[in-house]
Amino acid sequence: MLRNLLWATSKHDVYLMQNYSVMHWSSLLRKSKEVLNVAKPIVPSLKRHGLLSQQLLRVQISTMAVKENLMVAGGFQGELICKYLNQPRVAFCAKLTTDDNAITNAVDVYGDPSGAMRVMAANNDAQIRIFDAETFASLNCFSFDWSVNNTSVSPDGKFLAVLGDSVECLIADAQSGKVTSSLKGHLDYSFASAWHPDGHILATGNQDTTCRLWDTRNLSKSLAILKGRMGAIRAVKFTSDGRFLAMAEPADFVHVFDTNSGYVNCQEIDLFGEIAGISFSPDTESLFVGVADRTYGSLLEFNRRRYNQYLDSIL
Repeated sequence: MLRNLLWATSKHDVYLMQNYSVMHWSSLLRKSKEVLNVAKPIVPSLKRHGLLSQQLLRVQISTMAVKENLMVAGGFQGELICKYLNQPRVAFCAKLTTDDNAITNAVDVYGDPSGAMRVMAANNDAQIRIFDAETFASLNCFSFDWSVNNTSVSPDGKFLAVLGDSVECLIADAQSGKVTSSLKGHLDYSFASAWHPDGHILATGNQDTTCRLWDTRNLSKSLAILKGRMGAIRAVKFTSDGRFLAMAEPADFVHVFDTNSGYVNCQEIDLFGEIAGISFSPDTESLFVGVADRTYGSLLEFNRRRYNQYLDSIL
């Protein structure tokens, strides 16, 4: 099952998985460079008393995120790997759980209300773990009744969307993990979520082939239901200005909605192959799509087209 294996930190810098390597692609230099090799033993550079860090062997990456000069990756055996992009070695790595079905489903790097950076990992053992992004000390662990497939923190760092093996999606306090709202409407398990930059709209992607939009000011029912073409909605992303929402199916289709049209106007991108992830560049000018097909594996870039109108000057 493919998850978020693609991340754009600028229009010219994209990080993506290729076999057992995390690669950095520079569109300016037109070449890629290996950032992390997980086929070899991974030895963490940070070693302190009480730190969970441990050596890992041959990790199969399941999900990743890159923000604030920090790359975080999760593994199919419950691993968590953290590496600063400006340092040659991995800073922290550990196996978070020993459960048989321990896959790390989602990772994120975010700022809490105080401005401190945090790392969040969601696992199939129904737990969410939070670490300090500088010291990698374990700060908290939230437990739920079902496997957690995805989490996302609101722009202000106060709320946490929790999705997983349940027809309900939850909103919890990001500091305490206490559930504050339950979102009902989806018919199957959920796999993706994203917050609009204004913090009021939450998008959730589900196995029922829909993405639902929720207004946090009225959570009694979903604001809108966006339908895919064939498969589950595995990834959802907003542009940094909130103008567009992209949602990806497991293969072949990416849908881009214009939020200014009330999510009515949509462009469907029809491609070929399994989708490894989608990511907008922070400047909103590019949409990157990772294709993980064995034969047609590629990184696709779609540029935003603008229609500029100029008034005729009157002399």
